[in-house]
Amino acid sequence: MIIAVDGPTASGKGTIAKALAAHFGLPHLDTGLLYRAVGRQVFLDGGDPDDGGDALAATSFPDSLLGDPHLRDEATGGLASRVSVHPAVRQALYERQRSFAMQPGGAVLDGRDIGTVIAPEAEVKLFVTASVEARAQRRFLEMRERGVHVTLLEIEDDLRRRDERDTNRAVAPLVPAADALVIDTSTLSREEAFAAALDAVNAATGQQPCP
Repeated sequence: MIIAVDGPTASGKGTIAKALAAHFGLPHLDTGLLYRAVGRQVFLDGGDPDDGGDALAATSFPDSLLGDPHLRDEATGGLASRVSVHPAVRQALYERQRSFAMQPGGAVLDGRDIGTVIAPEAEVKLFVTASVEARAQRRFLEMRERGVHVTLLEIEDDLRRRDERDTNRAVAPLVPAADALVIDTSTLSREEAFAAALDAVNAATGQQPCP
């Protein structure tokens, strides 16, 4: 069973994907982490994330970089959004994601083009979204807990810029798959969002919901 979970930054897609993977005993891949690693590598190389050559060169990042705590920084998220617009970067990471999705037994992947590009044959496709305001508030609280000083307005502006890049890029734009179930988490708690996602998976696979 392949479960594709797509959506914009801070929509809750990662939390939902991890919970679904744990529930069904499936491996999970946060594909956004791969793009964050590319963005981080560009920074470490002193390159330009808007330059296709610099971004492509950074796709050869060492696996050890995936454990870098800076990958979760807001600045790295912005770099990831910028490098992801390059078709060559997306192609370089495609096979890695595709291989993970097609492993025996299935998998759960979250990102921005899982249901449309990476695994269009996925049995379950979810598109998790939320208002910019709700997403900014979540990210603001997360950053504050980590001791990172950033204003709510700065986060909102950054999210809008990322959304603009992600939805308007020429290759693999951020859009719901035609057969995806859209889940708006703006007013949902984590537990409610997971329950909605689990109901969607059960409905799509014909499984009986848990009592």
